[in-house]
Amino acid sequence: QVQLVESGGGLVQAGGSLRLSCVASGRTFSNYNMGWFRRAPGKEREFVAAISVSGGRAYNIEFMKGRFTISRDNAKKTVYLEMNSLQPEDTAVYYCAAQMASATYLPVMGYDYWGQGAQVTVHS
Repeated sequence: QVQLVESGGGLVQAGGSLRLSCVASGRTFSNYNMGWFRRAPGKEREFVAAISVSGGRAYNIEFMKGRFTISRDNAKKTVYLEMNSLQPEDTAVYYCAAQMASATYLPVMGYDYWGQGAQVTVHS
């Protein structure tokens, strides 16, 4: 089992920045690919970003436009999502997720463990 706890959400003005953190406990963090997803009010959950065990990154380029950066610190068992130039449409609950590394890894799906979510609200 892997437990994930997000933090760093909050209320920010449009154009501002936030950094989300997700701390993992349980099994060996470095064996897990990590991802960030979000669910906006009234919408389906969508993929935001992922980082593999080897540090390879994937992003949802549809809306990110270079504004978000995912990173990980295996020593701290933590994955981060740095978000810049936030806009009201980025308002959502952001979820951290983990999946065991495998040959069939897909950044956008297949996650086994999820955090409880962190609310990000961007006001204009």
